[in-house]
Amino acid sequence: MSQTVVAVMTPSVIPSLARPQRLPRPGPRLALGALLAVVAALPAWASAPNHPPALQRLARLEAPTARHVPAAGGGQPATNPCLALLADDPAAALDYAQDWSRHGGGSDAAQCAALSTMAVGNPADAAASLDGLAGEPRLRPARRAALADQAAQAWMLAARPDRALLAARVASGLAPDDPDLLVDRARAANAAGQPAEAVTVLGAMLAAHPARADALVVRASAYRALNRLAQAHADVEAACAAAPDAPDALLERGVVRERLGDLDGARQDWTRILSVSPDAREADLAQQDLALLDAGPEAR
Repeated sequence: MSQTVVAVMTPSVIPSLARPQRLPRPGPRLALGALLAVVAALPAWASAPNHPPALQRLARLEAPTARHVPAAGGGQPATNPCLALLADDPAAALDYAQDWSRHGGGSDAAQCAALSTMAVGNPADAAASLDGLAGEPRLRPARRAALADQAAQAWMLAARPDRALLAARVASGLAPDDPDLLVDRARAANAAGQPAEAVTVLGAMLAAHPARADALVVRASAYRALNRLAQAHADVEAACAAAPDAPDALLERGVVRERLGDLDGARQDWTRILSVSPDAREADLAQQDLALLDAGPEAR
């Protein structure tokens, strides 16, 4: 299972798939308090409004919901003082983790050091460390899968979707029956410009879980990138039926409707996001799209 962390980073401009490229906006500092998700497994990343624009525009990807990752010895992360320190003082957590590593902290200390490194603004270094941990054969496969999934998320924060996809493939290979890891892999595939892989990865999973809205939205994005708009529309309509006010589903349906020429329907979806989820990161993207819609076809 994966965890979610946030970091300070400078965005790069990454064009979205089959969508007009937006100008980059200033990358705001993300609230370090959201790092409590590492400990409490709260869905902070999924709701945080201030994701770096480079990540926001990666093929309309939805950030993965935070999930619980057990400590290497089977304990709970909330009992780990290093992880508990992350929310308030990531620099101190990094010092703690490094000292702990020198005194036999093992993979738990190394994981906390990686997450602290991400929190102080070095997601690429953190991702590389997590990749290394995920390759440790002495750890349980489920633990390695969780670490690989964290590495994938870190690579996404570092604007390296290619590396994210490699890590996500490792994670899903270690735990092939975990649907959450499959969704994360499909997101990474979309971001890395491999939408056909996203469609393939989610096929069997959605056959078993046909009402899983987040997976339907990710596959709709993949179908849209492949210009298979009828299938994209079917998936995103199913997602909206399963979760009528989910901002990620509304955002994607608006994009698909725009591509199909239903500008009024697109406007309704994007305006709905501003009403039901004004603080969600999707609201910022909806405002962008509404502005482009008002600007006319040349702007779009």
